[in-house]
Amino acid sequence: MPPRHIAILGGGLTAKTTGRLGLQHRTRPASRRPRLCSPRRRPAHSPTVVKLRPRAGVLDPPPPGSPIRSSPPPKSSPAAKNRYLHVPGTPGIYKIPGPRLSYLWSELRFFIQPGINFELVRGWNRPEGVLDESLESFLTRRGHAITARVLGSAIGHGIYAADARLLSVRAAFPKLWELEEKGKGRILWYLLTRGKKAREEEKQKADEEQRQYQLGDVPKLMDGVSVYSFRDGMGTLADALGRAVAKNPNIRMLPGTEVTGLRFDDEHGFEISTDRTNPLLPSHIVSALPLPALAKLIPDSHPLPYLTTNPASSVTAINLVFPGTKIFPRGFGDTLAPGEGITKVTVMMGGPHRLREGDTALPVVLAHLQYHLNRRAPLPTPLVTRTWQHKECIPTPLPGHLERMKKLKEALDGQGWEGRMEVVGAGVRGVSLGDCVESGRGVGSRWA
Repeated sequence: MPPRHIAILGGGLTAKTTGRLGLQHRTRPASRRPRLCSPRRRPAHSPTVVKLRPRAGVLDPPPPGSPIRSSPPPKSSPAAKNRYLHVPGTPGIYKIPGPRLSYLWSELRFFIQPGINFELVRGWNRPEGVLDESLESFLTRRGHAITARVLGSAIGHGIYAADARLLSVRAAFPKLWELEEKGKGRILWYLLTRGKKAREEEKQKADEEQRQYQLGDVPKLMDGVSVYSFRDGMGTLADALGRAVAKNPNIRMLPGTEVTGLRFDDEHGFEISTDRTNPLLPSHIVSALPLPALAKLIPDSHPLPYLTTNPASSVTAINLVFPGTKIFPRGFGDTLAPGEGITKVTVMMGGPHRLREGDTALPVVLAHLQYHLNRRAPLPTPLVTRTWQHKECIPTPLPGHLERMKKLKEALDGQGWEGRMEVVGAGVRGVSLGDCVESGRGVGSRWA
């Protein structure tokens, strides 16, 4: 049955992308709450296992009216070339070495090299019938346990604010699984020896994917750029999408309206109850809500599986602005207004490590930062401090996530639902900005 009236549940990037790109001619977003992966949320680092990333270099004045806060530093800047890693049990941070001679005297080689050595010589060793596993299990099987513990933990914390022992490698890092199959086990050997034809096919595939988007002059603008930031944070993108959706005369937005119930209606298809409006009667629904929030709305007569299987990480982000520009290693921190001599650092805490009362107090945070930087002298008192609490903001896809989402889709296509509701968002496809946008962009492709 073709859609007559479509309701979009959610208020984040995926919901707004659905209204702007996926169903822009005939949708009616109904926002349960303006919070699906808040645009200002960022991945967390635990207070004990931290991957410290540089932010930016010296900033020039932004172009008038530009949403980008600064002229992005080039790839030759310290912020682009330097990445740092803290290893549990050791004070200080280590600069992650690249494929250069300096690798030979990098302390991190003792953690990295065992994984490289074993990965190069091991053939196909995936157990028969295994369709997924955790990131740490994958890195251990292909490489070495110490590499998996140090690098796997940093990657899991840095992107998903999750425990690498619980994070699905197929859902979170599908490229690793694909490269293992292409290389018949040996990932690094395949990357080093693949022929010109394979590289050309990969480039052609990437070009085809890029042509699906109207990029304008963005590729030229970002050519050679390493890192950049928006004047008002990542919320700039969500706000721009919201304004574009609001201009569509076929769309009625209900910001701040909470969905309180959902039931089937014989005449219209669905009846959606809210706390501010009369019942909505759509024929089709797009849910971009967090899966646990959606689970509370699903009627008992038509249950959906796996909505509450995956946990979600809570993150505390603390922005600190320090006086001076030379208190951190080169490329670490965000040097703001070089004439004024101040540096901004963001500390992420939480994730799989539950925070206790007092863990986010400023003296405790500064002590952690001092230990990670291996400083003898205490850090100067910050000029500005801002703390942001993000509760259950990043879903953690557990092993088997892709198979579970396949079964969820089968249930939505089955009796009762008849394919009239699509479930999308960070808890389904992935937590990255690209995944959220692509989820919304592809909605409704099967609806006549």
